Amino acid sequence: MKLAVYGKGGIGKSTASCNISIALAKRGKKVLQIGCDPKHDSTFTLTGFLIPTIIDTLQSKDYHYEDVWPEDVIYQGYGNVDCVEAGGPPAGAGCGGYVVGETVKLLKELNAFFEYDIILFDVLGDVVCGGFAAPLNYSDYCIIVTDNGFDALFASNRIATSVREKSRVHPLRLAGLIGNRTSKRDLIDKYIEACPMPVLEVIPLIEDIRISRVKGKTLFEMAETDPSISYICDAYLSIADALLSEPEGVVPRELGDRELFSLLSDFYLTPENKNSNEQNVKEEPLDFFLV
Repeated sequence: MKLAVYGKGGIGKSTASCNISIALAKRGKKVLQIGCDPKHDSTFTLTGFLIPTIIDTLQSKDYHYEDVWPEDVIYQGYGNVDCVEAGGPPAGAGCGGYVVGETVKLLKELNAFFEYDIILFDVLGDVVCGGFAAPLNYSDYCIIVTDNGFDALFASNRIATSVREKSRVHPLRLAGLIGNRTSKRDLIDKYIEACPMPVLEVIPLIEDIRISRVKGKTLFEMAETDPSISYICDAYLSIADALLSEPEGVVPRELGDRELFSLLSDFYLTPENKNSNEQNVKEEPLDFFLV
């Protein structure tokens, strides 16, 4: 099974990806996580350091694939999850899709791409071009990480568009949304009512999630010494179980931009929602929605 995790930049995709990878490994699966971001920090909480990237390794070998060994690019992280960082082109040059393609090509050359039960692509930010959508070409399921706010759901809607387009020529489905770092899901529910898709789990906003990133440890590793956060790990295990059931998934029918703006801004402007969402309104001023 191949999974591609997408969502608005800074929404917590890498943290979610690492913990989902461990949850899948705890269910007895051999897992490879591939970071697809020039920051190459997707697997940081699994390994505790920034591992060398595929692109940097290939450059050091003058792109002679035969000189690259699995141990040059594949590093084992916590929970026996194997880790790869694709890296990225220089800023303002090159294409992210090319880097992903080279990564998959090298892993196939190393006979590694098909040795895993699960391959998880952790992909940067919003889908703004075909290059960043490239991991969808190789995936069975897309998972969208969002929160209960306008910007993240707007990005989710764009990702849904990419899934629909890619599903025309690839056996790709949307497994569902993960609500991340939120105590509420009312705006998420409003969105999925208009654009039906499953919600895999809602992860609350707790300080330990932020701390895990700084410490370079996953929540599963932190829970070994702090059992009070085990309930968060259970949420990731629930996501893993849902994925391993091989859900039918959906081909989403995204909303048009104007329709989405109207839907979400009307929600904020409705009197009964205005007070309950005061914090969200402060974070995302109403004049933004009315432009």
